[in-house]
Amino acid sequence: MSLAKKIAIDIPAGVAARVSTSLQEERVIQRFVDSYVVEHGRYALQVHAALYRDLLTLLQREALLAAAARTLELSAFAPATSAKSKPRSVSRKDALHFRRKFLAALTKLHKWTAGDALDFQNDLQIYEELLLRVGAARRRKSFAAANHPFVDRCAFLLDSSFLEKARMAASRALSDIDDLAEHAFAATQQIAKRAGN
Repeated sequence: MSLAKKIAIDIPAGVAARVSTSLQEERVIQRFVDSYVVEHGRYALQVHAALYRDLLTLLQREALLAAAARTLELSAFAPATSAKSKPRSVSRKDALHFRRKFLAALTKLHKWTAGDALDFQNDLQIYEELLLRVGAARRRKSFAAANHPFVDRCAFLLDSSFLEKARMAASRALSDIDDLAEHAFAATQQIAKRAGN
């Protein structure tokens, strides 16, 4: 197998590793929850250490779902060959190959059981179906970020009694997660491109 093919096979695993690591290292969810607590005086969310840890774990999973959905959305387009060229769609076969490798890498990284992996994939499918309904308009309008499954699910988990405030905070967190996924995807492609030359 040529070096280029080996690198192409490793891109999904590299993106999965980068996304997972970045979510942990950049503490997106912890910053999201902590800033929400301070901004809105909802200190009761942090009083019980075990409940706070459980909340962070649930929200971290939602963040991984959002990042995975964004990554798979990005993988559907081939890298631009020049600054002026429009992105073109990859073949369905290549998109499915990336998806399988990406989800397998996530399963291995997080040491999920088969049941955990299936639960994650089912939730990811729900995310993707909801995002398809929203369409491309979500990417063009800043206010449309609030129309995302991550925003609704996290707001409900975080603070259902102040749902609208929690939705606004979750919308800001979603922007950070999207940026993180886009950066991880682009950085992995750059490394593969340099290694292929």
